[in-house]
Amino acid sequence: MRRPRFPNESIVASLTQAKRGMRSGVKHFLPAGIVAICMIGQVDAVAGQATTAAHPAYWQRGNGQPYEVSDTEVRDVPDPASGRDYQVFVALPPSYGSQPQRRYPVLYVTDADYAFPLVKQIARRLNGEGPVVEESILVGLSYARGESGVQSRRRDYTPTPAGSPDAPADAIHGQAGAYQAYLRNQVLPFIAKHYRTDESRRLFLGHSYGGLLGMRILLTEPGLFSGYLIGSPSLWYDHHTMSRVEAAYAASHRDLPARVFMYVGEYEEIRKGDPRFARTYNMVSDTRNMEKALRSRQFQSLRLRVDVLDDENHLTVAPRGFTHGLEYLLPAPAR
Repeated sequence: MRRPRFPNESIVASLTQAKRGMRSGVKHFLPAGIVAICMIGQVDAVAGQATTAAHPAYWQRGNGQPYEVSDTEVRDVPDPASGRDYQVFVALPPSYGSQPQRRYPVLYVTDADYAFPLVKQIARRLNGEGPVVEESILVGLSYARGESGVQSRRRDYTPTPAGSPDAPADAIHGQAGAYQAYLRNQVLPFIAKHYRTDESRRLFLGHSYGGLLGMRILLTEPGLFSGYLIGSPSLWYDHHTMSRVEAAYAASHRDLPARVFMYVGEYEEIRKGDPRFARTYNMVSDTRNMEKALRSRQFQSLRLRVDVLDDENHLTVAPRGFTHGLEYLLPAPAR
């Protein structure tokens, strides 16, 4: 099976601003903590895994060659509507080859440059001493070819052209609807065609602007996914435009059939004089307000959990939020 390599870049200072999408055949330096997770996951024998000597797929080539994420592959899935080239990164579950009749839930992750290898290893580690989360097909959604992560996510993950007040004047925002159509019309059918998917169990994962995109999909086309892992969503965007979208959905629908896990870090709230806290947006309050609105609708089919994770900020909370979200949305079947 082919294994992707990740492009050279400086270690990113923010999980929300990864600089470049992955390209097959190039190297990528991940943040130190993520690298540690990946490397530990490759050689761990405590969790019942064999050593690298017994599993050559886990063995790196050495001699200065690029580090590779094992047991993954890269597929080109261009967008004919926009003319942009995208890729998807795919990791198959351990039992995929030995259980040819089995179909698997699919987890689609935005900001795949960092989130794909991170989620892959979190899921593996969770099952190190027995099944905690169900095996699934993991699909990473790349940035557009030739673009920085900042450029792609500003355009593809935001719902309106208003943009962030901190963005450059020439920055393009507000094409989440077009990107949502690309997912619906190109990516999801491609994955369903090439892999043994359980199409009734498609899940979405996004953090920050990725969480904003997830919220937009949930409130405009909830059936696109059955579960949503929405982390630290940028609900402040365009004067809280998603609150208006939520109200519009509630006015025209009696139900919201989805399982939703939302998380946000304790320090993602403004508190003057305390450097641990945010300086610009009250994202804890925004998340709680969205939770309150959704619960007030009494949607019968909505299953909603919201975690405010202590001692975490916007940059540190993602690994822990991903872990809790996987446990909530993909619990291992009872034996």
